[in-house]
Amino acid sequence: MPAHFGRPADSDRPADSDRPDRPADSDRPDRPDRPARPDAHTPAGPAGRSGVAGFLVKTEPADFAYATLVRERRVTWDGVRNALAQRHLAAMRKGDLVLVYHTGKEKAVAGLARAAADPKPDATDATGKALAIEFVPVAAATTPVTLAAIKADPRCAEFALVRMPRLSVMPVGEGAWTAIVAAAGLPARA
Repeated sequence: MPAHFGRPADSDRPADSDRPDRPADSDRPDRPDRPARPDAHTPAGPAGRSGVAGFLVKTEPADFAYATLVRERRVTWDGVRNALAQRHLAAMRKGDLVLVYHTGKEKAVAGLARAAADPKPDATDATGKALAIEFVPVAAATTPVTLAAIKADPRCAEFALVRMPRLSVMPVGEGAWTAIVAAAGLPARA
């Protein structure tokens, strides 16, 4: 089964306007409905966000392989509950590119997907705080890129997959993105 991500509901934390350390909504021209947060990751990619080329999601291929995404053509990715993973999921937008990484024995990037819609509430979350997102396949990796190859590439030294190996959803910086998509034979921008 796919995995989903969410974040704490706005009612669970103080309003950003009540926090002097948080800029006002007007400081976020790209997302006026969401206040800027200095502790939050600012993704990049098709929407013009800086520093990030796309995202990576991890899945156990015995539960949900990239081939399943290709066969089903569109899936809802749900079930992830880690707070940081949920924050990264919440940052995804329709059109963002996403590397699909197989965990377990494979430990390799298996393909490229695209966010088919903005995140939405996760129907599997009883608390109502988590988010889910829909993915469509873009291309399977012609050569799966192993974790060992990613760790060996200096452009990936700061990549969360190398630094925080248990995180299931993460942004991918420009250098790591370029290295991985080239090694996998994937389109850099699809």
